[in-house]
Amino acid sequence: MTKKPKKPTRAAAPKRGLSKLIVCSLTDDFDEVLRLIDGARTRAVAAVNTTLIQLYWEIGQHISRKIESATLGEGVVDRLAEYIARAQPNLRGFTGRNLFRMRQFYETYRGNEKVSPLVTQLSWTHNLLIMSRSKRDAEREFYLRLAAREKWGKRELQRQLDGALFERVVLSPAKVSPPLTQLHSDAVTFFKDSYLVEFLNLSKDHSESDLHRGLLEKLKDFLIELGRDFCFVGSHYPVQVGGHDYELDLLFFHRGLNCLVDIELKIDEFKPEHIGKLEFYLEALDRDVKKPHEQPSIGVLLCATKNSEVVEYALNRSMSPALVAEYQIKMPDKKLLEAKLHEFYELAESQAATEVLPHSVAKLPSNRKTRRPTEKKPRKTNRKE
Repeated sequence: MTKKPKKPTRAAAPKRGLSKLIVCSLTDDFDEVLRLIDGARTRAVAAVNTTLIQLYWEIGQHISRKIESATLGEGVVDRLAEYIARAQPNLRGFTGRNLFRMRQFYETYRGNEKVSPLVTQLSWTHNLLIMSRSKRDAEREFYLRLAAREKWGKRELQRQLDGALFERVVLSPAKVSPPLTQLHSDAVTFFKDSYLVEFLNLSKDHSESDLHRGLLEKLKDFLIELGRDFCFVGSHYPVQVGGHDYELDLLFFHRGLNCLVDIELKIDEFKPEHIGKLEFYLEALDRDVKKPHEQPSIGVLLCATKNSEVVEYALNRSMSPALVAEYQIKMPDKKLLEAKLHEFYELAESQAATEVLPHSVAKLPSNRKTRRPTEKKPRKTNRKE
């Protein structure tokens, strides 16, 4: 009798749970590789940008020094542009107009030890916008620091310039309670006295629900206006005290300050009694919502209008970290603010005050190490100039 061949035994299949673990492990490993690639790309782009800004600085320096020493005349810019075009016909970005901007770029920042290291943190487009729209060193430093910290794109930088953010900060610094500066010494750098919400397209007779709904629908734009470190937690956030239910209008978390931020909306003028309700909400947050490692919560009353003297009186005796700010549904009159700022600086100069950055921005931390564009000394030659 012939023996029947034995059927080949099948290998035992791995347990389903173990298979899932292997897949998850591989996914984590692959994600780590993707993070490494993304990080390298980011560093590469930053390095290219820094090198490009350095190049423009050095070209501007070369042209400026040649003209100042009378080695070359004012027409050197156009002749240089023509020469580059003939020698490198495929090279872009070195027209007469751009070369003039490089010279202007160097001459604008060469004597400013605080500002010149900041320019490499931003793109050439950002630098041109700030340089062309700003009239003072303090204003340029203001926008350079904020654009780098908040990582504004071109569109957002243009919006903040159009909205006269610098003028608003200088003329109306954020109004905060004493406990806010005591508990969060750097908090003033993260808040404004007024916030632009023109992107909501609200009518003059809008309701509080219109404002609330609009901010939620345009949450991305509102977060950009608030600042990069704000994270949205919830709307109509519920808290319960003494068996009664209450709702906070908008609750955020600020990564830099490591605390919750309650924003209460008011479509009318600020009233002193608003502070009491805000303090009640902050107490509920700190007792029942705040985590042990987090700092005390901050409250923001965002009102349609406010009287500065009333705000000062109300906040002076407040025992909670709070501030009062306005929201503006239309872009401010930039020319009017510029005129007021001019008067402000004239008054400061008459009182022998030096021009400095607003306190709320002078203390802005830098996100990364800054590198000043190379300042090369002119080479000695035997030619008489």
